[in-house]
Amino acid sequence: MLKVIIADDEERVCKLIQMLVDWGALGMEVAGAASNGLEALELLERLKPDILITDIRMPGCDGLELIERAKAASPNLEIALISGYAQFEYAQTAIQYDVGGYILKPINKAVLTETLEKLGAKCRERAASATAAEKMQQDSQKGAEILRGRFIEDLLQRRVESPSCETLEREYGFGARGGRLMAVIIKIDCPYEIFNSRSIDVIMKTAEEAFVSAVSAYCGEYMFKFFQSAGYGILSYQAGGRAPIRRALRECLNGLEARLFGSVELTFAVGKEAARAEELPDSFRDAQTAIAERLTEGTGRMYESAAWRAVDGAAGLINESAVAADGRAADRLLEKYGRAAARAVETLSLDESDAAVDELYESVLKLDNLRGAMVLETALAAGGMFIMRICKDGGVDLRAEFEGRCALCGSATGLFGALREFQRRRLAETREKLENDAIRPIRSAKEYVMKHYGEQISLEGVCAAIGFSVSYFSSLFKKETGEGFSKYLARVRIEQARELLRDTDLPVSEICARVGYNDVKHFTATFRKITDLNPSQFRRLYG
Repeated sequence: MLKVIIADDEERVCKLIQMLVDWGALGMEVAGAASNGLEALELLERLKPDILITDIRMPGCDGLELIERAKAASPNLEIALISGYAQFEYAQTAIQYDVGGYILKPINKAVLTETLEKLGAKCRERAASATAAEKMQQDSQKGAEILRGRFIEDLLQRRVESPSCETLEREYGFGARGGRLMAVIIKIDCPYEIFNSRSIDVIMKTAEEAFVSAVSAYCGEYMFKFFQSAGYGILSYQAGGRAPIRRALRECLNGLEARLFGSVELTFAVGKEAARAEELPDSFRDAQTAIAERLTEGTGRMYESAAWRAVDGAAGLINESAVAADGRAADRLLEKYGRAAARAVETLSLDESDAAVDELYESVLKLDNLRGAMVLETALAAGGMFIMRICKDGGVDLRAEFEGRCALCGSATGLFGALREFQRRRLAETREKLENDAIRPIRSAKEYVMKHYGEQISLEGVCAAIGFSVSYFSSLFKKETGEGFSKYLARVRIEQARELLRDTDLPVSEICARVGYNDVKHFTATFRKITDLNPSQFRRLYG
């Protein structure tokens, strides 16, 4: 079955199209419907349809822009364009995007069916004519993408230090002879809670397409791949090509920024130029350091070589010895934070935890030659110190979560805010766990009493059953419930006796035995102490 997506901001039009056509007879199915262009792009990416039916005008991303972006992502997509009479001449411009059919409003069933038959025939003809050579070429391209993606991953993991041109070609399928090389990073920052949403996938795909479009005219070879929230590119170009590439990347960033919405932010960074393949890892690390500058200077910009603080053309040489001195100062601040964090963990105090983070944040920002990388390293180190203090097992999963949250922060304020909230959550969870640990033996004892109150129960027997010492349990029970265990046991037994007196005609002596008493006099005395009545009086009043 061929899959069809319908995109129109009028719900009634979408429903009309679905009702007019006998989809099964055409060998088609409606895989989804969208009310705007951005939603349609998400459906196209996720569902991979064969045919798109779209109105020419929609909010968010109009029909022509949708067609352009859809064709860029899926050249074989067949498209039918819906237009009103007043817009028909404008619709002719869609010819350049290989639109396969026009449907004028009001939509006619016969015209719609005929258009779909024509587009369906083209889809099937294309599928039938696919050759083995084309498939081999696709497999080869996919293999090349995998190899190049592995190279970027190896750079990230520092598994490759000084690759030669021959190594790049042989092991990673990347040609880099006779030119220059440069690393580029595209960083996405957004709230942690929305990072795995479909909209982020669309933004990543759009950013990759824009990047390729921007650099392809200037580069002999290039590669690009997203890992987590950052896209990493490697460019190979001729000497003198850095300036036009830089301009193209700036225009690319500006174009992407104009299309973004909500709380998603983009930042670009370019590493220093590498004259030899062996210098490429240095360019990659340089770009990684440069992208961290957004934490102190702001997102939405393009940052350059880490040797210079270069933001939108304003550059200043960094005093590396001063940076090193600030690094030592940051270490001292971390030591002080560590002591404060230890006190917060020991007392489980949210106020002390907040104060420790706030003091570290304010002190770090006062360092003279502050770099974004130093801010990031300090926050990560502080989080690691806190996790070590609050987790006996090392907190591997917690560390990964915290680092993931930090990676999506686009400012120092957001970064230390993430640290503050992370600590608060962990402290609250620890407090709750400790409270549950304290309540658990009480709950177990109460469950035991409810099952065995009719038997001979002793404090020692209960403690043996739940695995606690008598002295510890007695103190804990009184603290948590406000009464001693013997008083609680008596209250439970008398409550059960009251129910039997109300609901049955059993004699008092038998009720006495059923609720765990051997002596009727003792039972009666206990009953009177708790209810101010003896059993017979209680039955006459309430039975």
